[in-house]
Parts: sequence; structure tokens; C-alpha cells
Amino acid sequence: MSGVLAVLELAVGGSGELKLHKMALEALAAAKRIGAELGLPVSAAVVGSGVGPVAAAVAQYSVEKVFAVDHALLAAYTPDGYSIALKQLVAATGAKYVVFPHTYQVRDFAPKLATSMGQVLASDVVGLRVEDGALVLVRQLFQGKINADLRFPGDGPHFVSVQAGAFRADGLEAGAAPVEAFTPELSAAQIRTKPLELFRESSRAVDLTAADIIVSVGRGIREAENIGVVQELADALGAELAASRPICDNGWLPMERQVGSSGQTVAPKMYVAVGISGAIQHLVGMKGSKVVVAINKDPEAPIFEVADYGIVGDLFEVVPALVAELKK
Repeated sequence: MSGVLAVLELAVGGSGELKLHKMALEALAAAKRIGAELGLPVSAAVVGSGVGPVAAAVAQYSVEKVFAVDHALLAAYTPDGYSIALKQLVAATGAKYVVFPHTYQVRDFAPKLATSMGQVLASDVVGLRVEDGALVLVRQLFQGKINADLRFPGDGPHFVSVQAGAFRADGLEAGAAPVEAFTPELSAAQIRTKPLELFRESSRAVDLTAADIIVSVGRGIREAENIGVVQELADALGAELAASRPICDNGWLPMERQVGSSGQTVAPKMYVAVGISGAIQHLVGMKGSKVVVAINKDPEAPIFEVADYGIVGDLFEVVPALVAELKK
């Protein structure tokens, strides 16, 4: 078996058109990394009905081939339909590694797919390396307190899902890959679930996952009335304001602005942590940030262990000084 196959999840746009899920290209980045480390070719696949335009868009990246897995019975997501179709694709391509984004949908069908092929799914992977010619995957346990190394036995196919923000998509190279239509053998009798209307979350005032710069505030702000101090820094940087869990639990900022294991997982170009100590529950939500800046009066705060730049000082002195300099 040879090759790496990235299965890129699709989403439905506001006008009903198909588009790539926001984590799809992160899975492709992880697949490219595996391919580079092991010297294996990398292909991509999109699954659904009428997926040609999305497959053509994916073909603009540097991959060997893009498979458009298209069937009328795949128009609505079902775990049966997706697992049956992808099992046929994996068998046809002989892929050794199959990579997914770690989304709710993937959690639903990927274990079923892996089990149907006598394999397991290594889920929520945050890193990888090669040792003695073998792939080693890194997965976090106990809310990020422990890193565990995983190795696959046997020839595969091996299935992997990658955590949001763990592999950055902004380094993907452009290309011109061929698109190959793949029509799985699928019948209505094989689909045991009946999809209902798509669930849509209520509109958020902010999508932190789309922000290039985030300024996040923690307990060090002391009182709700002081949030404005950090808001000024966010405004000066053109950033979104976020918070650690205690701030949102107290109602000082809405829950949609929480970053952490029970909030949003973000991977901005710059993450500024103001008055945040760095509890592991918060770190797992922002560890994919490209640059981390920490402001905290405690020099032993855990946040400094992950920060690229750190300022030890009272935020009520440091932040206004930064704002003044930025305004200049």
C-alpha cells in the first residue's frame, strides 16, 4: 500500500452552495506533512453530490490527484453512505494513510469506516514525526496534560484525524492537479438513517476561528468594568476580543468569546494573552497560534512557557502604554 489520502469535509454555504469546511485544508496540510516525511504521494478527496466545482478548487493545490466522490445518495450526510463510499475509494486507491479533520461529522463516521476495514482511528492528533522510518503520531490526553505517542501496526490502511489548529494550511503550495470522478456502488437499502433538516447554530456575533489577531483577557482584569482597558488594545491592533473561561462564566463577556477546551479552538497569526495564567484548559484552545504574546505580573505563570514574547508587569500599566505606542 502506498500514498496518503486527505478526505476534505464540505460545508453548505448560506445560499446552499457546497464549499470546503474551514478545517478541510488543515487536514490536507497534515497529509502533505506525512507525505513529505515518508516520501509518499498525496491525493485529496471530496464527498457528496455535485462536488465537481469544489474538487476543481482543491485541484489548485499541490496534490497528485483530487477524487470527486459523487453520488446522489451522498447529497445528505449519513454515516452509512460516507463510510461505504470511502471504503471503496480507499480500497481502489490503495492509500496507506487516510487523513481527516477532527470534526463532529468525522467523529461520527470515521471510526465506523476504520472498523469496517479492520483498523482503528487515531483521533484528534496534534503532531507527528518519523522515527526509524515509521510514523509516530502525537495525541493529547487528560485535557492536554499528557502527550501520548501512537504508532500503527501492520500495513494499513491507517486512519488519522487532526485537531483544529494543529496543522496550518497557510503554507500549502499552489498546483494544478487532475480531478478524477469516482462513483461508488451505493444503494438506498444500505442507508439506514434518514437525514432531517440541517441543524444550524444561531448566528454568532464573532467567529474567533477566522480572526488573524486575538487579544484574550483573563482573571487578571479583576472586574468587569476593567474589560475596556483590554478592548482598547484589541481595537488598536484590529483584533477580536476573547477571554478565558472565568471571564465568560462570570458573564463579563459572552460565551461565544471563550477560548479553551470548553470554548473555541483558535489558531490566529497572533494571540495576545492579557492577565491569563495559562491553565491547560485554556492552552489547548490557542496552542495553534503562530505567535503568542503574554502579559502577566507573575513571572512564574505557565503562559510564559508557551509565549514567544512575554511582558512581566501589571496589565493596568503595560496595556495602556502599548495602546499609546500603537496609536503613535
